[in-house]
Amino acid sequence: MKNLFVKIAAAGVLMLAPAMAQAAEGYSTANVNMRAGPSTRYPAVAVIPAGSSVEIRGCLSDVNWCDVEFYGGRGWVSGQYVQALYQQRRVYVGPQYYRPLGIPMIRFSVDNYWDRYYRNRDFYRERDRWSRGPDYYNRDRDNRDRDRGRDNRDRDRNWRERDRDRDGRDRDRDWRDDNQRGDRQRGDRQRGDLQRGDRQGDDRRGDDRRPDRRDFDCRPGDPSCDE
Repeated sequence: MKNLFVKIAAAGVLMLAPAMAQAAEGYSTANVNMRAGPSTRYPAVAVIPAGSSVEIRGCLSDVNWCDVEFYGGRGWVSGQYVQALYQQRRVYVGPQYYRPLGIPMIRFSVDNYWDRYYRNRDFYRERDRWSRGPDYYNRDRDNRDRDRGRDNRDRDRNWRERDRDRDGRDRDRDWRDDNQRGDRQRGDRQRGDLQRGDRQGDDRRGDDRRPDRRDFDCRPGDPSCDE
């Protein structure tokens, strides 16, 4: 009797196994991003072209997002972009169709899901931040971007101030150079005037030292007056 119950239980498990592993066939209704989590704020991992076939592995009960398989890759797509065949017609995947379509209701955990499918992705390095939720991660990133932008603006302002100070110093140096150059030029002109004046004075003194003898008043009987 005991062996009979074991056999019956085993048969029941075997009968339930296909249903537990069942996945619904779906179709994308637009070119849609397959994301690393059930939100548009999670990183995109692939683009599913419109009309492509996907395997719906499970959906969330609180929001209309489903875990799908596309060409061997896994990710999340909003149910409003996925249709499934139900009673000979296509319907958008929603909670009311989960059970009739054999779609299991599942939960999402960044740690488990990313460990399984995204270890080779760049965003996996920030898994700890993402595990707090996409809103937290993006808010943190927005703050970092604002801080980075503020730092850039501060650097730009410092550069402008340094450039302005350097320009001011250059203008002051140019002004001093111009003044010194002007002083040298005025000094050179003054020395030239003085030198020219000295030469003219020497010329006048030389004329005074060597007058024409004929210009002297002759005294009567002076032999030089007869020359």
